[in-house]
Amino acid sequence: MNELKSLIQNLLSKINFKSLKKIKSFSLVIIPEEVGLQAKSKKFTVKYAAWFLILYTLILLIAGFYFINFTPLKGLFAPGRSGLSTSDIRKLDELNRRVIFLARDLESLKTTNEQLKNAIILGDSSLVDSLSRKKDTSNQQNENPFGGDIFSVIKIIFNEKLVQNVEDTHFIYPTTGFISRGFMPGIGHMGIDFVVKVGTPVYATASGYVVFAGYTVRDGYMIILSHPGGYISVYKHCSVLLKKARDVVLEGEIIALSGNTGELTTGPHLHFEIWKDGKPIDPKNLLKNY
Repeated sequence: MNELKSLIQNLLSKINFKSLKKIKSFSLVIIPEEVGLQAKSKKFTVKYAAWFLILYTLILLIAGFYFINFTPLKGLFAPGRSGLSTSDIRKLDELNRRVIFLARDLESLKTTNEQLKNAIILGDSSLVDSLSRKKDTSNQQNENPFGGDIFSVIKIIFNEKLVQNVEDTHFIYPTTGFISRGFMPGIGHMGIDFVVKVGTPVYATASGYVVFAGYTVRDGYMIILSHPGGYISVYKHCSVLLKKARDVVLEGEIIALSGNTGELTTGPHLHFEIWKDGKPIDPKNLLKNY
């Protein structure tokens, strides 16, 4: 390496740059190898040669730019972009954002489905009936069932109101309004629809236990109650839920406000269902004074 550097320095020292500055023109001589052909020469000025060199360089730069950016060779020089244009990269970023959003939405749906599964599992009389067993055990252990304070009195009265006779289970209307669509399990309509304005109070159709209260994509804001005797009541498309899971509610207590939420709704209404031991029942057969 040092030898090459010294050689270049020697060559440069031998060149007389002052004499090069005096050159105004030069000739290009073409000598053919074949015998009998005459040599040709072309005279150039320094100025003409400089302009020719500049123009030739610009043409090479422009041609190289288009050749690299608009041919498959682009991937060789810019592998990080994989041959994608600016608009393609922008679309790809938008798709990535949508995928991330859908992944989060899917995770939320999984959580909701898990909650609904738990609601179905818990939606039997064991939760409500357990209150009765606890009450009976408490009465056997304590001679004074009221426990000596007003809170115990209220609690026992509350439980007695909640734990109804299973054989005498009945339901009140969950809201006002008229029924626009009846029970049609053959087409998947497992309940009845009440036409009401958004924000109309929704009542617990019987005393029970909240096993689910949340949002689903298809049914919007929904609340599910478990009642004695293996009954479940379902209230769909609400606008506001006033109760949360594990709350104990009494018959006629406001649990939500009607609405128009979810993909399956076609207008403001309350979709109401009653299930018995995992099977849908026509609510009209159980509602009071229908």
